[in-house]
Amino acid sequence: MDILSSQFKRTPSVPDKPNAFTVGLAMLWAMRVRNPDPSGQGVVDHGHYATALSALQRGGIPALAEQRGALKDYFAELSQIDPDTLSRDESLAYWLNLYNAGALDLALDAWHRGEPTVLRIPQEFSRRFIQVAGETLSLHDIEHGKVRRFKEPRIHGALNCGSVSCPKLQPIPYTGDGLDEQLEEQMRRFFTLGGIELDVAANLVWLSRIFLWFSGDFVRSQRMPSWFPAGKRDLLKAVQKWLDEDTVAWLEQASPKVEFQPYDWGLRCAVGSG
Repeated sequence: MDILSSQFKRTPSVPDKPNAFTVGLAMLWAMRVRNPDPSGQGVVDHGHYATALSALQRGGIPALAEQRGALKDYFAELSQIDPDTLSRDESLAYWLNLYNAGALDLALDAWHRGEPTVLRIPQEFSRRFIQVAGETLSLHDIEHGKVRRFKEPRIHGALNCGSVSCPKLQPIPYTGDGLDEQLEEQMRRFFTLGGIELDVAANLVWLSRIFLWFSGDFVRSQRMPSWFPAGKRDLLKAVQKWLDEDTVAWLEQASPKVEFQPYDWGLRCAVGSG
C-alpha cells in the first residue's frame, strides 16, 4: 500500500461532477425494474466482450474503437437472454459484464466527440440502451436496480464507469463459475491501485469516494441497496478484509482519521494489472 506524504495531490484533472439530486432521483427510479430472481442453470458466452477487453488492453481506446461492432453484437446477444434463467452467480456475471460493456460504449461516445469526460454525453448513465426480458434499461437501471440487489458489496470494485477514479477493468469477462474469486481479486486490486491511500504524517487514511457513496452497502450488505450512509469507523472495519497485513496493522495502531478522495471523472478506459 502506498504511504503518502502530506503533499499528496488530491485535485481531480476534470472539474465535472454529476448533479447529486439528479443521480439520487435516477437511483430511486431504478427501483422500478424487476428484482433479479435467477433460478436456472444456463451459461452465457461473453466472447464479444472478451474481444473488446483484449483490444482495450492492447491499444487503449483507439483499439477499442475498432471493436465497437463487437460491443453492438454483444448487446444484441445479451438482449436475447433472460438472466433469471441463469444461476445466481452466472446472472450477476451477466449484469456486471453488461454494465461494463455499456460503460465502454459510453466512453467511446465521449472519445469520438472529443469530450474529456463521459459526463459531457447527454443523459450518460440514464440513457436506455438495451432491452432485457421486456425491460428497457439504462446503466443506472442496471447498477442500482439489478446489480446492487444481489447484496454483494464487492460489485463496487467490479463496475467501471469510464473515468479515471473508477476501479480498472479485469482483463477477462466475469463468469459464473469463477465469480467469487474474480470479485475478491478485483477488490484487492482496487485497494492496491489507489482505492486507499495512507498519510502517515497527518494520521489520515484516504478512501476512494466510492466508499462514501456506498458505505451502507459495505456495512449493511444484507440490506443492499442501502440508501443510508454508514459511520466512517464501521466502514473502515468492513473493508479491512481486502487490505494487506501491514496496512491493517497500521490502521489498528494509529486509529487514523478517515477522509474521502475527490473523484476524477476524466475520461479513461483501462484494464487493471498487479
